[in-house]
Amino acid sequence: MKIRKAIITAAGKNQRALPLQMLVDRDGVPKSALTILAEEITGAGIEEIAVIISPGTEKSYMASAGPHAREMHFIVQPKPLGYGHAIHCAAEFTGNEGFLLMMGDHLHISQTGKSCAQQLIETARSGNCSVSAVQATHERMLPYYGCVGGHRVPGHDRLYEVEAVIEKPTPTEAEQKLVVPGLRAGRYLCFFGLHVLTPAIMKILGRHLAAPPVAGNTGLSSALAELLLSERYLAHELEGSRHDIGQRYGLLNAQLALALIGKDRDEVLTQLIELLAQSKA
Repeated sequence: MKIRKAIITAAGKNQRALPLQMLVDRDGVPKSALTILAEEITGAGIEEIAVIISPGTEKSYMASAGPHAREMHFIVQPKPLGYGHAIHCAAEFTGNEGFLLMMGDHLHISQTGKSCAQQLIETARSGNCSVSAVQATHERMLPYYGCVGGHRVPGHDRLYEVEAVIEKPTPTEAEQKLVVPGLRAGRYLCFFGLHVLTPAIMKILGRHLAAPPVAGNTGLSSALAELLLSERYLAHELEGSRHDIGQRYGLLNAQLALALIGKDRDEVLTQLIELLAQSKA
């Protein structure tokens, strides 16, 4: 499966300003979160990026993207009709091609020489199917994420055949439908903010959005739950960490994560030790 296009969603009410936030990247250079995402995407071999934005924000996003603006198509979601609708706004852009999907308020820190996006794209190409990045997550975080259940692919410690998808499950639902053999008790595979999806997902989203509204049936999770009935669908537990900059202290945590793998690590550690010492004084 050839993957040459990516979508970044950034139109949500509580999300639209977050990709414009500035951080100091691992190379010591101040960059917007949008630029950091774009560098990860293009570094993984992606040629074109669609950014789904809210009305009236295109100029801010173009300025924030800097030199990457030339690779970007800014697509306006005219009304806040949900995540599935935001993705479907890029249906014409993706056409009959698979694509990488990222969230504008999530940054990812790889623990290997390959970025998280690159790890996922390689898995999708190898399996020739849709793949979602997941992370083993404690059950107390279930109200915040979509989750999958299934079983490990033989010979692959971090790869799973998906058998169920539920958006923000209750602990009871998770225990009944999402237990994955081999995971620690009380932990479930929750979405990581990265997906590589086949063209079929746009067709499914289109059908769901055109049908009479049904609670929970217009998001990505419901579309993925339908997708796995007709296509192979995998989940990959990436070697990396997810940082939701929209959470409380999320921007701070993302900044610290970038700093601690960057060229200024020693300087940052020294400053942290000094702050800790001062707080105890």
